[in-house]
Amino acid sequence: MGELKLMKGNEAIAEAAIRAGVDAYFGYPITPQSEVIEYFMAEKPHERTGMVVLQAESEVAAINMVYGAAASGKKAMTSSSSPGISLKMEGISYMAGAELPGVILNVVRGGPGLGTIQPSQADYFQATKGGGHGDYRLIVLAPSSVQEMADFVKLAFDLSFKYRNPVMILSDGVIGQMMEKVELSAPVPRRTEEELIRECPWATTGKPAGRERNIITSLNLDPAKQEQHNIHLQEKYRQIEASEVRFEKFHCDDAEYLIMAYGSSARISQKSVQIARAKGIKAGLLRPITLFPFPKDEVNKLAGQVKGILNVEMNAGQMVEDIRLAVAGKIPVEHHGRMGGMIPSPEEIVTALEKKLIGG
Repeated sequence: MGELKLMKGNEAIAEAAIRAGVDAYFGYPITPQSEVIEYFMAEKPHERTGMVVLQAESEVAAINMVYGAAASGKKAMTSSSSPGISLKMEGISYMAGAELPGVILNVVRGGPGLGTIQPSQADYFQATKGGGHGDYRLIVLAPSSVQEMADFVKLAFDLSFKYRNPVMILSDGVIGQMMEKVELSAPVPRRTEEELIRECPWATTGKPAGRERNIITSLNLDPAKQEQHNIHLQEKYRQIEASEVRFEKFHCDDAEYLIMAYGSSARISQKSVQIARAKGIKAGLLRPITLFPFPKDEVNKLAGQVKGILNVEMNAGQMVEDIRLAVAGKIPVEHHGRMGGMIPSPEEIVTALEKKLIGG
């Protein structure tokens, strides 16, 4: 059993990064994720593991520092909240184009614009559809607990290096700020330079005899070559969709109505399922853990079983589009959302289920 601590989600992800042997963190403070960099500064991970932590002069600088560290094969990460992630999008697109690993945490707050510092899930499109320019995708993990905030650090880096692709951990102000008991894994050492060179033969670690230079770039002025590069990227995304789908089901075996939600909305919706069942409504919950790749096959399968799906998000309706695509018109799909930092209650979700799908 690992070490147990009571921590905020933002603190847990920082501690997990130190223990996971991450080489570098570059960030910039913004509510509601400032505790990430504050925890790093207080813990002084350079003294514990040699990990570099730097507050950059801006979000743009931070993501480009991650780009540079990743190009040399290092495990590098950054974190921010919605407006800050928007500023990082150019660099994220560059990393995807250059096939660089890296982890980006978004603790989502309400928008658009500067909006509010309260929690939201309105960055779903930005995360899953490629918020920057070009035909690229991020692997997107959606934690719904402080424990998953910690656990997803290792998973995110494993996936990122496996596919040489940036990974986003899409959290929100609820998960980032709430405190829960978390079990922390034992620390692992950072990779040695020899291990890095062996595991990352593509990295810019110097040119040994008998090997061509490694060039990291996202620029290719030859359209034919750039098209081939894009074809390669799309094939990689198809491999990710085939191999890395993750989801959780709650009372789905006999469900007649399905609630779909991720992150903090899924925590609330789990209680909604219990309330609905106490009222005689056979409800179930499907929680996507990976938002890309989206569990479209499982959604389509359940669409052959249930009478309707209620999508619950803290936004105007974003994941609902992916659900409707997966359902392919088999059954009704409705949306219930709160915006601007408002959080739905379990009871209002049940009321929405009754009104929009059951006709109560």
